[in-house]
Amino acid sequence: MCKLRLMMVFIRAYSNRSCNALSVATTRCSLLKGYLDSRKNQKCQKYSTNTGILPKNCKVAICGGGVMGASVAYHLAQLGWGPQTIVIEQDKVANICFVPRLGGGENSFSSDLVGVFKPTLSQVRLCQSSVKLYQELESQGFQTGWKQCGSLCIARSRDRMIVFQRMKSQSVSWGIKCEIIDPQKAKELCPLIRIDDIKGALWIPEDGVADSYKICLSLLEAAKQKGVVVLENCKLLEVVCDNGKVVAIDTSMGSVDCDYYVNCGGFWARKIGQRSNPSVKIPLHPVEHYYLRTNPIPNLDSQTPVVRDQDGSIYFRELNGCILAGGFELEAKPAFENAKCPDTSAGRQLLADWDHFHVLLEQLLHRVPSLANASLDSLVNIAETFTPDCKWIVGQAPEIANYYVAAGMKTVGISAAGGVGQGVAQTIVNGYSQYDLYELEMSRFLGLHNNRRFLRDRVREVPGRHYSIQYPNNEFKTGRNLRMSPIYPKLKEAGAVFEQVMGYERPTWFEPELSKDHLHTYTNTRKFTMAKTNTFGKPDWFDIVEAEYEACRENVSLLDYSSFTKLDIQSKGREVVDLLQYLCSNDVDVPVGSIIHTGMQNVRGGYENDCSLIRLSENHYMMIAPTIQQTRCKIWIQRHLPSDNSVSLTDVTSMFTAICLMGPFTRHLLSEMTETDLSPKSFPFFTYKELDVGLANGIRALNLTHTGELGYVLYIPNEFALHVYNSLIQAGKKYNLKHAGCYAMKALRVEKFYAFWGQDLDTSTTPLECGRSWRVKFDKGMNFIGRDALLRQQEEGIKRLYVQLLLNDHDPDTELWSWGGEPIFRDKKYVGATTSTSYGFTFKKQVCLGFVQNLDSHGNALPLTNEYVLSGEYEVEIAGTRYPAKVNINSPNLPTKYPDKERESYFATRDKMVSEPLLRNN
Repeated sequence: MCKLRLMMVFIRAYSNRSCNALSVATTRCSLLKGYLDSRKNQKCQKYSTNTGILPKNCKVAICGGGVMGASVAYHLAQLGWGPQTIVIEQDKVANICFVPRLGGGENSFSSDLVGVFKPTLSQVRLCQSSVKLYQELESQGFQTGWKQCGSLCIARSRDRMIVFQRMKSQSVSWGIKCEIIDPQKAKELCPLIRIDDIKGALWIPEDGVADSYKICLSLLEAAKQKGVVVLENCKLLEVVCDNGKVVAIDTSMGSVDCDYYVNCGGFWARKIGQRSNPSVKIPLHPVEHYYLRTNPIPNLDSQTPVVRDQDGSIYFRELNGCILAGGFELEAKPAFENAKCPDTSAGRQLLADWDHFHVLLEQLLHRVPSLANASLDSLVNIAETFTPDCKWIVGQAPEIANYYVAAGMKTVGISAAGGVGQGVAQTIVNGYSQYDLYELEMSRFLGLHNNRRFLRDRVREVPGRHYSIQYPNNEFKTGRNLRMSPIYPKLKEAGAVFEQVMGYERPTWFEPELSKDHLHTYTNTRKFTMAKTNTFGKPDWFDIVEAEYEACRENVSLLDYSSFTKLDIQSKGREVVDLLQYLCSNDVDVPVGSIIHTGMQNVRGGYENDCSLIRLSENHYMMIAPTIQQTRCKIWIQRHLPSDNSVSLTDVTSMFTAICLMGPFTRHLLSEMTETDLSPKSFPFFTYKELDVGLANGIRALNLTHTGELGYVLYIPNEFALHVYNSLIQAGKKYNLKHAGCYAMKALRVEKFYAFWGQDLDTSTTPLECGRSWRVKFDKGMNFIGRDALLRQQEEGIKRLYVQLLLNDHDPDTELWSWGGEPIFRDKKYVGATTSTSYGFTFKKQVCLGFVQNLDSHGNALPLTNEYVLSGEYEVEIAGTRYPAKVNINSPNLPTKYPDKERESYFATRDKMVSEPLLRNN
């Protein structure tokens, strides 16, 4: 009854106090809308003559005067580009909206929490840089509102405590001070909270809060002192492009030539992205987001920590003697579903839906019982934008060169602003950043991710992922059954359990009984099922994946590789060969029919792409790359194409269905379906042939599997896919053919020590660091991107090395598993972290891949050798428990019932300089 009375008091208080304010805001919004409409009706042309206020030209034009735009401007100024940078803001920087803010300054909406723990190391580094920046600004006399009060994260469940224990282990790698504490210690740190239902907590003492309004003004002031021009009440009309590159912006104050443009439009970033030709797709959608503020509470400690009760989906902090609270409900409400987003910040304020907020309010009252005696100052409902994958958007737009975006900060922009601004500025000035931002780049998306209906459905579940337990291989539930191969219905009938990558549904494993039914009776009783691993220990799918693994190694299995990126690159003359020789570190001028595995390096030698190239004819290649590279690698190649259009690049990902046949009996099976000689002499390992299979023709067959196992990948024109699939299933019955999913594939490649881009390799990893120096051909007769950096690294020595670790004294049935990101110790000293992990079904133990370093007493990396790596005693820490591990630096030779010369002669990860493919000239 007390809680119910309190809710009624809150509702009455909010209704009585907000009516007039809302009316005033509405009136002011209407006046401003009329003004903007009148401006819109005026005839505005490119390069308009109204240039009295704007400079005629600049290097960088930033759209958005909020904290993100201010940070980019500040860091450009620090790099010496201040006099060549302008910031335009459609409103006044100090008057971004018309209603009182919840934080310390005026006219903004933010909880202003600054927490450094984020899902990945790259995001952590950005947040750590932000904290460092705010502290530096304070020391220079600028106001930031920075207060180091610490964060207290509490756990109601065992699994939440496991999450905290894993975070505590990761903190060694990430340089974050934190401590696992018991409930009583949590109560001492924050006497407000109820602790009778919690298992423990994670204390992060160096977290804090700040004031985004003060930070914004301070950054802009510091930027202006170094020459940056800030223009208020200046609305962007168009980003002008020429030959796919930014050349100018047109604004309500006139036009200005520029070399670079940065979209820091925040809530309006997606809409701003449409003001160019071509438009830039920025997948953001607003949802309702709530902030509750009490009136002052007597004797409330100003150093009260930020408390996050993720199991209750809530947080709260102290603010000027009051409590400011909010949360991330499991199902959010999309805002502005009619696509008519407001033009001003005032329009972002929505009426509070107390029925919707009730879930969070109950949890707040449960965790802080004394709030029942507090009086409400305000409950504000603000529309905030979220991305479809719950990550920020940072980097260059795929559609337009020199068009950058820093948006999608999903309510925690202040945590990221300092690092993101620095990263964007460094990339513009230097061509690259000290941060590895590939996971945040816009090239991780396809056009489908910007579909408004897709975004509307997806953002219902995105905010809740902030606080929900992120189990391994966590899947989104919305936006499913979108991209599917032609054999998808058959796979579903066969018992496939699906994951989604780049919108593509692909099998993770197959339920055996349903798979058996399908193979023998073709029943259609299977509904769509999504993969889930709701544990940090041994998963329910373990036995199923083990059986699929065995079929891949010792019999015959069928896997769907259709989601892999597929590009055709060709020319009339040798232009395509010259292009690929420049882009690739390996020698791609190989005999027709050969397959070459190569990296595409950046100027620092890091991997922009890791792919297989098939030479179909003298001047025609097919490229196979990871699924997540579909946009990224295509844009990388496009930006290096000859200007005379002599080389054509075609994305054929959706034109082919890819079926992998894996196992020692695949040659026998496939030979029954084609008249082509498949003997090793005629069709050796790492080569290509065009085959007829069944009644179908034009099938591109590759003698490899991307796992080190025997088999073929068949790239089948989509119109033949069902026929070929059915024919393989029918012919495979006598071989006891079994379907297999990508979990079995991962187990195979981790045991064989195969690195995958996006999991092990990234834009900062070089071939010399991951046992692939033999794939770098320095003497191939022409320069390639990254050659100088790799030669320099070869001379100076590498400072980290890719290793395989086999865990000992670990019981997979009862103990927690490694899932990636665990710290690695050598002789009791931290040396690195794991990347990919899996259970090794042949080794019968956990297998971890990762990088190790030789760190001095100050944490600086020193050159290391194979001898150093092999001489130490290793441990891997899983949620606070260390397990001894055996280290490998070369791919192992796994025992098998069917030894094979081809399989045993190929090692993906090794340190010897040998030719590849090994058998292509046999």
